[in-house]
Amino acid sequence: MIKILKELKEERRRKRRARRFQGSEAFWESLYSRGGTSGSGSYGRLALFKAEIVNGFVREHGITSVIEFGCGDGNQLSLADYPKYVGLDVSRSVLKRSCERFSEDKTKSFFLYNGSAFVDNAGVFSADLALSLDVIYHLVEDEVFEKYMRDLFGSAGRYVIIYSANEAGKPDNHLRLRKFTDWVDRDASEWKLAQKIANRYPFDPNLPDDTSFADFYVFERVSFPTPSTSG
Repeated sequence: MIKILKELKEERRRKRRARRFQGSEAFWESLYSRGGTSGSGSYGRLALFKAEIVNGFVREHGITSVIEFGCGDGNQLSLADYPKYVGLDVSRSVLKRSCERFSEDKTKSFFLYNGSAFVDNAGVFSADLALSLDVIYHLVEDEVFEKYMRDLFGSAGRYVIIYSANEAGKPDNHLRLRKFTDWVDRDASEWKLAQKIANRYPFDPNLPDDTSFADFYVFERVSFPTPSTSG
């Protein structure tokens, strides 16, 4: 009986979470419109660690342009040193904040991202380096994840850097762990994993705001797709 009661309680919690969660885009717009932030990963020592890695990579590899899918509230960006930057996000509210915050910085531009209405065959949104920082495990819906990955890698000329966990898991409200390297192996054969950089502050349940289960994954383009000759 105790086991059954526990299962019923868990099922009720699951249904409540399902009712609250109305999709990845709606979740973030709701959070940001109420004054929320991009989370502890974009502040404190985790933000400094991420900035150190990405800024160092930009300098070392002569990166001239960066595009980021999921730029968030701009706090992480405030630590960045990029020659030219384009930030995209699904939240209008947070983009308004970033546009105001960086209004005098002529090296930065911001645009609303809607994967279902984003087709860039002309390569308007392209850069040497494409970034995804603390985003992938928030893409709960399969179709949203698939389109996001295509757009992320499609915008990159030389490198893609992903900062995320790389393991599979079940959806839990606005979180879902994914082994995204499987997608790269299957759907982005022109790219290879060049480097993995372990988190300096691996997750510690006693320090949830100062540690993370994400690591850096650096992908390098090894070839360009062969144009189709059909038709």
